[in-house]
Amino acid sequence: MNKLNDLLEKIARPLKSYSSYLLRIGLGISFFLHGYGKIPIQQGFVDWLASKGIPFADLTAFLVAWGEMLSGIGILIGGLIGMSAPVIGNLITRLSGGAVMVIMIGALLLAHSDWAIFIGERGSVLFASEQLFLLLLGTYFAIRGNDH
Repeated sequence: MNKLNDLLEKIARPLKSYSSYLLRIGLGISFFLHGYGKIPIQQGFVDWLASKGIPFADLTAFLVAWGEMLSGIGILIGGLIGMSAPVIGNLITRLSGGAVMVIMIGALLLAHSDWAIFIGERGSVLFASEQLFLLLLGTYFAIRGNDH
């Protein structure tokens, strides 16, 4: 067991400093694409938000779409800027991660409020959904920033 563990550690060691970039790339691209898919804002999305009791549904739809795109870009750019300007890059990463958290909490409360944690029909189980993982990744970057 130790020999296998040592071998895997030897293989992984040079890659460890890059491992959080895998999370960053996944979250950044995914969130950007979620927002980009909402542009142009469809009336159906606005009507759905209004049906959920969201005030200013037109404005909210705009903010959600652009918030998703900009926070996705921020997650990606925060890491790149962090290499040459650590404080600014860290700030961008943390603010973008916080925005992801806020958006995903809203999505879980509005769009997926009927989902159970472990039980339910396929596609409506919280721990089998990308929404939870997006929320957790946003939380990770809000807390850690660019600190690997």
